[in-house]
Amino acid sequence: MNRSISINPEKCIGCGTCRAACSEGHKEAGLQSEPRLSLVMTRDISAAVTCHHCEGAPCLAVCPVGAIVREDGAIQVNEQTCIGCKLCAIACPFGAIHPSGTSIAGVAGIKYNTPSYPASMSTLLTWDAGVYTCAVKCDLCSFDDKGPHCVAACPTDALELVDEKTGAAQMRERRERAAEESEVMMRATSTIRRP
Repeated sequence: MNRSISINPEKCIGCGTCRAACSEGHKEAGLQSEPRLSLVMTRDISAAVTCHHCEGAPCLAVCPVGAIVREDGAIQVNEQTCIGCKLCAIACPFGAIHPSGTSIAGVAGIKYNTPSYPASMSTLLTWDAGVYTCAVKCDLCSFDDKGPHCVAACPTDALELVDEKTGAAQMRERRERAAEESEVMMRATSTIRRP
């Protein structure tokens, strides 16, 4: 059974609390502290973007060393096995995987940001000498029985852990709502056209 995190952009305020909770939870578990979700913000809306834990999982299919596996309904990356080839990030249709690594300056507990590339450059094109990178993606906080830290930390309840049944119910509800809105629009435009 696939599970994933559902995002409601109408409730998201773009505060970044989800990213901070994700980072801290993984850091405490001894994993890369890079947040497993990103925040997309436009003028009108903000929303978190995270792994969909796809049924066909293109990232799993392209991994040359088997570092990506499906366990307990979630696609997970074994950071010790990953070779940092970035193929999974290229294959992901949602942009939910990105490479990350701990810089040499950060190993001692003090991080000095010394990038050797422009900040606007895609993480798929960057690399730092001496820094081991691995794929970073949502693992639904599988190391914690309480579930994903981002869901618990969201102050507006914009994030929700869903399984196949609740996800299907949400999609059905959205389709019905869209059909109703479409019908209302059709009625409104048909009354406008009549003389």
